[in-house]
Amino acid sequence: MGACAERNIGLCFLTPNGRFQARVTGKVKGNVLLRKKQYDVSEKTDQSVPIAASFLLGKIANCRKVIERAIRDHALLLDVPTLAQASAFLKETLNTIPQCTSIGELMAFEGSAAKIYFGVFDQLILQQREDFTFQERSRRPPRDNMNSLLSFLYTLLTNEVASALETVGLDPYVGFLHQDRPGRPSLALDLMEELRPICGDRLALSLVNRKQVAGKGFTQKESGGILMDDDTRKTVLTAWQERKKEEIVHPYLKERIPFGLIPHVQAMLLARFLRGDLDAYPPFFWS
Repeated sequence: MGACAERNIGLCFLTPNGRFQARVTGKVKGNVLLRKKQYDVSEKTDQSVPIAASFLLGKIANCRKVIERAIRDHALLLDVPTLAQASAFLKETLNTIPQCTSIGELMAFEGSAAKIYFGVFDQLILQQREDFTFQERSRRPPRDNMNSLLSFLYTLLTNEVASALETVGLDPYVGFLHQDRPGRPSLALDLMEELRPICGDRLALSLVNRKQVAGKGFTQKESGGILMDDDTRKTVLTAWQERKKEEIVHPYLKERIPFGLIPHVQAMLLARFLRGDLDAYPPFFWS
């Protein structure tokens, strides 16, 4: 643990069902002026809205890419007209987002886009459809196997992003899109929006479609929530770690980096923007 702390590597502790318990990090580092700038910008609508819009542009564009990739790779197995219609709606939303002048407007468009995207998500499940049927996104608790898988992956992603933000000197609890609440890592939730489709959704679909996880690995509690068993959780964590080793060319830096470094690169770019080194925050657009 000491070696990790010295190297700015955060350690996360989760309950068996994926609920966050604690995160161990080293000394708080970074320029205090950067955090003061972050707090100042978060209080000014004219400055926070463009940043929040960038997060949503990345999210919606990447959701659309998930759909487009499925059409490209599995057209014979899918209802292509329905998926194409959803993709067109998301494209239109992308054109509207930059015109928003308030967080309320942004959240309204984000909600509409999420409804359309998750409305066709079930069609992207090509194998084990009886065990992993998906009707809508449900949380606290997840009501079906796919939602349980997504929630677990989103929890992993949230904590990766929070650690990345702390590493570059930003406060993960003061955001621009999500409202500040005690104990809520608002900025981590902001930044992870653009990464959900590629780090969470794509991996969940891959695990199910490749039959790396199975329905028997999930059990329903009396409350109606769904839990993964230990073996399934280990399988998911192993796949998560393997995915982080894959290399991609970052769309903004134009450099080849491991997938697992994307949160850290985006956190760094956000810090550079707040310091005035960049004209705007460049969201991650999956290609």
